[in-house]
Amino acid sequence: MKVQKPARFLPYYCLITICLYSLFSCTQPQSRESERPHIAYITNGVASFWSIAKVGAEKAAQDLAVDVTIAMPAEGINDQKRIVEDLLTKGVDGIAISLIDANNQTSLVNEAAKQTKLITQDADAPLSDRLAYVGMDNYLAGRMLGALVKENLPGGGTIALFVGRIEQDNARKRRQGVIDEILGRAPANDRFDSPGVALSKGSYTILPTQTDQFDRVKAKANCEDTLLKNPSLSAMVGLFAYNAPACLEALKQADRVNKVKLFSFDEADETLSAIEDGTMLGTVVQNPYEYGYQSVKLLKEIIAGNLAAIPANKFIDIPARRIDRSNIVQFRKELNTQLGHK
Repeated sequence: MKVQKPARFLPYYCLITICLYSLFSCTQPQSRESERPHIAYITNGVASFWSIAKVGAEKAAQDLAVDVTIAMPAEGINDQKRIVEDLLTKGVDGIAISLIDANNQTSLVNEAAKQTKLITQDADAPLSDRLAYVGMDNYLAGRMLGALVKENLPGGGTIALFVGRIEQDNARKRRQGVIDEILGRAPANDRFDSPGVALSKGSYTILPTQTDQFDRVKAKANCEDTLLKNPSLSAMVGLFAYNAPACLEALKQADRVNKVKLFSFDEADETLSAIEDGTMLGTVVQNPYEYGYQSVKLLKEIIAGNLAAIPANKFIDIPARRIDRSNIVQFRKELNTQLGHK
């Protein structure tokens, strides 16, 4: 005869069963083999450049079976710091970051590198504990742009430079490359001219560099003010993606388009259209799509324990390219293919 357990004891049996199950579960090692790595791709601001990088990072996530969070700080260095700290709290497996001010963010990078796999992309922090840098040699890219300026100003002239932030490693180096090439200096990757002074050599004069801290209204105002104060200005050079388009607006309003030669960095739609119609003479482009793709790819390898994926010099080089009217059509086709546009 089967003995029935009193109904009043059933809750206790259930409670004991749950406790034993919980204890057993907590003592088992948690395997991550079936989990997708979670990688964060952090920009240094909001711009069309980063929209392209976002597509590359998301394509890598799709191809390589990883999860990617894209974060674009809109409010500067404190916003970027908050994003990093939040991601670390959530236990992200890897971070690829473009730093706003490497000199003042080294401690942030080093602390984050203790908790996750961290690389830099676009803007480096070479003195930090980052595992690698994905990007281009900004100094050489700057010299490439400087050569384009000189080619179009063979007799010299007065040149104005515009950039978002001089604190960023990439901005500082590309600006210096432009200056050194225009002034005919020997290469020196560690040279730095104060942005607040004018520089001259031979027939070329470079005005003090104008910064805007990613403020688009300020960027345009800088261009307008420079045109007003320099009636004999020969050229304007924008070092961030939005700078040259802002200058073009100011040139149009002042009726000085083509009277002042215009040059750019990066591949904003306005820049590419201006090169096509001749109102801008050329640009030096990075490859933000590959910045996104290769950053995610490298981090996946590192997270999997494949440290051999990191080059000996810790630099994944994605070279810059010069774009002018001779190759603009082909470049736009390539860019549209990357972005999945027809």
